[in-house]
Amino acid sequence: MSTLSNETSSSGAFTATQQAGRLAMHRSRKRRNVVALTLSLGAMAFGLFWLVWILFETVRLGVGGLNLAVFTEMTPPPQAETGGLANAIFGSLTMVGLATLIGTPIGVMAGIYLAEYGQKTWLGSATRFINDILLSAPSIVIGLFIYAAVVAQVKSFSGFAGVLALALIVIPVVIRQTENMLSLIPNALREAAYALGTPKWKVISAITLKAARAGVVTGVLLAIARIAGETAPLLFTALSNQFWTSDLREPMASLPVTIFKFAMSPYENWQKLAWAGVFIITLGVLALNIAARVFLRNKH
Repeated sequence: MSTLSNETSSSGAFTATQQAGRLAMHRSRKRRNVVALTLSLGAMAFGLFWLVWILFETVRLGVGGLNLAVFTEMTPPPQAETGGLANAIFGSLTMVGLATLIGTPIGVMAGIYLAEYGQKTWLGSATRFINDILLSAPSIVIGLFIYAAVVAQVKSFSGFAGVLALALIVIPVVIRQTENMLSLIPNALREAAYALGTPKWKVISAITLKAARAGVVTGVLLAIARIAGETAPLLFTALSNQFWTSDLREPMASLPVTIFKFAMSPYENWQKLAWAGVFIITLGVLALNIAARVFLRNKH
């Protein structure tokens, strides 16, 4: 009886010790959770504070500079009281549109190869490595490359050089998004099509690419949103132009470069136009991001 009583008391003490240890661990985890949650909320509040401030200033100063002349008149000379951004808006739309038309097919085709053919090949690995470098490379590096390869050779800035620089920014974004979206398609769809005797090119075009089209379109929209505000590549390639031009062989105005030039100037009218341009670009990028999220939501 004495031995049994000792074992019972020992078991009770051990259980009490376990409960105390679990309670201490629970309290420690709760404290860590509170600290982590507080830091996360603080970081979110810090980021939102600057974002809201930037958007507030953009709307406040941008709306004040908007008028019909912004969309109908050319960029003005210094100290002029009137003027607009028509040539810069046209130049940006032209170069961004052509860069998208050039970069999208290349990016989609390369993404298809990486996802469907080059998963375990040395060429696929090398392509992914180079694509990762291009994704992380500063845009000014791409601008300097096009300057050395095109502008310095023909000895003239041009809209065509700007298109090439922007296309090189579009391509890696589209490649990565296309490969990721195709990789998410279940292999069961491919195997079912192969079992019916469907050739691989037909499986890719009619099944996998069709199933991933929303994600691919999202990648294209994100690429457009990225190049819409690029300034550094265009400074080394398209430069700028105070007048209206649709000739890609000549220097061409663009909204980001015009904003950069006008914002750095001491002239009040130029500064107002710069803020109006910032507001226009912000609205455009916001619209593209919303469209990308809508496409991605419809995919799911």
